[in-house]
Amino acid sequence: MATANGAHLFNHYSSNSRFIHFTSRNTSSKLFLTKTSHFRRPKRCFHVNNTLSEKIHHPITEQGGESDLSSFAPDAASITSSIKYHAEFTPVFSPERFELPKAFFATAQSVRDSLLINWNATYDIYEKLNMKQAYYLSMEFLQGRALLNAIGNLELTGAFAEALKNLGHNLENVASQEPDAALGNGGLGRLASCFLDSLATLNYPAWGYGLRYKYGLFKQRITKDGQEEVAEDWLEIGSPWEVVRNDVSYPIKFYGKVSTGSDGKRYWIGGEDIKAVAYDVPIPGYKTRTTISLRLWSTQVPSADFDLSAFNAGEHTKACEAQANAEKICYILYPGDESEEGKILRLKQQYTLCSASLQDIISRFERRSGDRIKWEEFPEKVAVQMNDTHPTLCIPELMRILIDLKGLNWNEAWNITQRTVAYTNHTVLPEALEKWSYELMQKLLPRHVEIIEAIDEELVHEIVLKYGSMDLNKLEEKLTTMRILENFDLPSSVAELFIKPEISVDDDTETVEVHDKVEASDKVVTNDEDDTGKKTSVKIEAAAEKDIDKKTPVSLEPAVIPPKKVRMANLCVVGGHAVNGVAEIHSEIVKEEVFNDFYELWPEKFQNKTNGVTPRRWIRFCNPPLSAIITKWTGTEDWVLKTEKLAELQKFADNEDLQNEWREAKRSNKIKVVSFLKEKTGYSVVPDAMFDIQVKRIHEYKRQLLNIFGIVYRYKKMKEMTAAERKTNFVPRVCIFGGKAFATYVQAKRIVKFITDVGATINHDPEIGDLLKVVFVPDYNVSVAELLIPASDLSEHISTAGMEASGTSNMKFAMNGCIQIGTLDGANVEIREEVGEENFFLFGAQAHEIAGLRKERADGKFVPDERFEEVKEFVRSGAFGSYNYDDLIGSLEGNEGFGRADYFLVGNDFPSYIQCQEKVDEAYRDQKRWTKMSILNTAGSYKFSSDRTIHEYAKDIWNIEAVEIA
Repeated sequence: MATANGAHLFNHYSSNSRFIHFTSRNTSSKLFLTKTSHFRRPKRCFHVNNTLSEKIHHPITEQGGESDLSSFAPDAASITSSIKYHAEFTPVFSPERFELPKAFFATAQSVRDSLLINWNATYDIYEKLNMKQAYYLSMEFLQGRALLNAIGNLELTGAFAEALKNLGHNLENVASQEPDAALGNGGLGRLASCFLDSLATLNYPAWGYGLRYKYGLFKQRITKDGQEEVAEDWLEIGSPWEVVRNDVSYPIKFYGKVSTGSDGKRYWIGGEDIKAVAYDVPIPGYKTRTTISLRLWSTQVPSADFDLSAFNAGEHTKACEAQANAEKICYILYPGDESEEGKILRLKQQYTLCSASLQDIISRFERRSGDRIKWEEFPEKVAVQMNDTHPTLCIPELMRILIDLKGLNWNEAWNITQRTVAYTNHTVLPEALEKWSYELMQKLLPRHVEIIEAIDEELVHEIVLKYGSMDLNKLEEKLTTMRILENFDLPSSVAELFIKPEISVDDDTETVEVHDKVEASDKVVTNDEDDTGKKTSVKIEAAAEKDIDKKTPVSLEPAVIPPKKVRMANLCVVGGHAVNGVAEIHSEIVKEEVFNDFYELWPEKFQNKTNGVTPRRWIRFCNPPLSAIITKWTGTEDWVLKTEKLAELQKFADNEDLQNEWREAKRSNKIKVVSFLKEKTGYSVVPDAMFDIQVKRIHEYKRQLLNIFGIVYRYKKMKEMTAAERKTNFVPRVCIFGGKAFATYVQAKRIVKFITDVGATINHDPEIGDLLKVVFVPDYNVSVAELLIPASDLSEHISTAGMEASGTSNMKFAMNGCIQIGTLDGANVEIREEVGEENFFLFGAQAHEIAGLRKERADGKFVPDERFEEVKEFVRSGAFGSYNYDDLIGSLEGNEGFGRADYFLVGNDFPSYIQCQEKVDEAYRDQKRWTKMSILNTAGSYKFSSDRTIHEYAKDIWNIEAVEIA
C-alpha cells in the first residue's frame, strides 16, 4: 500500500511541476522544468540556476561558539521536491515506480546535497588555514547505516519524515533499505567510526583512511550445519554516499628489486604496478557544519594493462590477469591467510592502505605549503594515528618517500617519522601482535625491508647503549625481546660483545670440541656444508663463567632453525612517538607485560586512552524513547554533546514516575526486537522476559562457550523440576547471541553450531515454554545492534580477565540502561567504578591470577567443579542432537597441549558465573531495584563518550586544535 501510494503521490508531484525550489542550509537551487504529463516522459529540458557554485564565506569562531543553523534548515516541502528531483534526474532505478529502494536512494542523494555544501566548506577552510590535521588509518570502519545518522546530525529528521510521508512512504521503512557498509567486523572498526563522528562533532581537523572492500568480511547465514559465509552485496547497486575522486589516485608498487643509481641513491624498480583511487564518504558532525572525510581506496590498473592480444587469442584469463590482481586487493576484509597467496594478499592490503594514504597526505602538505616546503615542519602539520598494527608499514613507507623521493637524509627522515606517527594497541593476544615472514616481505616490499633492517640496527645499538655489556645475559634477553627482526644474527659490531667459542668437529666421533670460554646461554651454531650440501646445525650447551681448557665432547643434535620474522608491533613502538592502550587495565598490561622492555626504555611514550562510543548513534538516534526521557528529566538536550549531564539522572533514580517511564521505554524497544527475532529466526519470544544478550565477535577468549554452558546448566536444572518449581526458581529469560566467527576459525564455528543446536532443542521443549529461549541472530552488524542494545536487560561481557583490551559494546549497553555481568577485564573495570559496584554483576578470576591458574592446570592440580562436569556429560549424552562435540568439549579438558587444557579458564570461572547468575535472577524479580540499577548504569556511562576520548587524543598525542565552520 505504501509503495502504491508513494508512486501515486510522486507522479502527482512530477506531473504538475514546472518550477521546483529547494533549499539547503545556506543555499538554494532553482530548477526550471518543462511540464511533464507523466514521470516517464523521455525528453526533458531544464535550466539550472544553482547557487552551489557561488562563493561561500566561512567565518571562523572559537571552539564552543554557537552558530545559528536554523536559518538554512530546509522545510518538508523543499525536501519533498529535492527527493523527487533526485528520483527523476539522478536515476538509479527505472522511472515507472517509486518503491522503497528508489525512495532510499533519492532520499540519501537529497541528504548528500546538504552534506556536500558543508563538506566543501570544511575542505576549503582546512586548505586556507593550513592547520595541523590528524589522519586516522584503520583497516576497518564499521559505519553502519548512514541515512538516519546524517539527518539526525543535520537536525532534519522531522522534516525528512514529513517529506517522505508526502510521497507515500515512512522514514523508518525507507531507512531500512540501506545496507550496512561492509567495511569492518568488530570493535576495532566500530571504534574508528565513533571516532570519526566525534572528530566531526567537535570540529577537529581530521580524516579517516581505509580500504573500499567490495565484499566485506562476509554475510553470515545460520543453517543446520552452523555458520555459512557468503559475500556481502552492499555495493551491488552502488552507494549514494560515496564520491569517487577520479583526480585523486596514486601508484602502488609490489615486488621488483632495489638498485643503487649513479647518484648513490637507492631505487625500487620493476615489479607489479597498480593504482589506488580515492572514494570519499562524508562524515557530518552533530549540530555543526563540519563534515570530514572517510577516504577509501579502491585498487585498479589502467586500461592499457588489459592484454587485448591475449584476449583475442582466446587467453581470456591471462588478458585480465593484471586487473584481477589489482582488484582483488580490495575484495575481502581479512582474507584467509593460511595459504601463501592469502598472506601476500593481506600484506598487499596493508601496504596499499599505508602507501596511498601517505602519498595523499604528503601531496596535501606540499600543496598547502606552496613554494616554501619545509619538511621539518611536516610533523607540525600532520599527525598519523595507526589503529592497531595493520598500518605499521606507514613507518618504513614514510621513510622511503622522504629519503628516496624527497631527498632527505636518514636522520632527517627518521626524526620526522617518529614525530608524526603514533600507535594504538588493541590487544594482548600474541596472534594479533602481527609478525610477518621476512622472506615474504622481502619478496613483496624489498625497499621497505632494507629500511626496517636499518631501523632494527639502530634499535640494537640504542639497547646496547642503554644496558651496556656488563650483564651480557640481560643484554641478550633485551635484544631477543625488543628487536624488530626475530631470529636474526646480531650486527657484527654488537656480536663481538658476546664471546664465541672456537669449534671443531671430529668426523670420526661426531663430537664438537669447545676451546674457549662460553657465556651463559645456549646457542645454535651453523657449520659448513656437509657432504649432502646442507648446513649442519649443532646445539652447544653453554658453560657459564667456566673456562673449558680441555676437549669437551658435545652430542651432535640437529636443530630446527626458526623462521625469520618482522615484528610489526615492535616496529610501531620504535617508530612512533606515542603508544596507547585503550582501557586503564589494558594500558597497565601493555606497560608491565606486552611492551615492558620498551616501557623501561621510553616510559614517556606510553599513555592510556580509554575507548568511547558516540552518544549520537548509540542513544540519541537508536533509542528515541530513552532519549526523550533523559531530555525530560535533565531538562535539556545538551547531554547529547555533554554527556556529563547524564549523571544528573542519579538524583532521580528512586523516583517512581521516572522508573515507570523507564520501564515503558524498555518494553517498547523489546517489542520491536520480538518482531525482529520472529522475522529473522522464526522463534517467538515474549517481551516481559529478561533479555540477556551477548553480541560480539565469536572467539574463545570472549567465552560465548561459558555463557552457553551456563544456559545448558540452567536448562538441565529446569528439566529436573516440576513446573511450579521452575517458576519459583527461575525468571523467564530470552538469551540472545550474535556475532561472526572467522571463516577459518574452526573452534569458533563449533561454538556457533553448539549455540544454535542448544537453541533448537530448548525452544521446542513444551515443558520449558517461555521460561527459557535461546536465539542466535544471524549476520550481526551495527543495524542489528541498534535494535538489540536498547532492548537489553542484561549484557554479558565475560572474557577471560586480562585478554579484552577494552571493549566498546559494554559502553553502549551501559548507556542504554543495561546491567552487565562480567569479569574485571578491559573497560568493565572502569564501567563498574562509574556505575557503582552494586549495579554490576561481577564474577571470575582477576587478571593477576590468570598465569598462576594456568600453571596450576599444567601441574595437574586443577579440580573441576561437579556442575561443570555435569554439563559436559549432559552435552555428550546427545541432549542437543547427534553432532559430535568431543573436539569442542575436549578443548576444556586435559592439562596441556595445543587446543587443550582450557586455556581461557571456562571451567575455572564456571562456578562463580553460575552463582552470579543466581544473583541476577534475584535482582530481576525486584523490578524497582532493577530499574534503579538500570538508571544508574545510564547515569554512570557519561565517561564513555568518544567525545571525551577524542579530546584526549587531540591534546595529548596529535596536538591539534578545533575550528568551527560557522
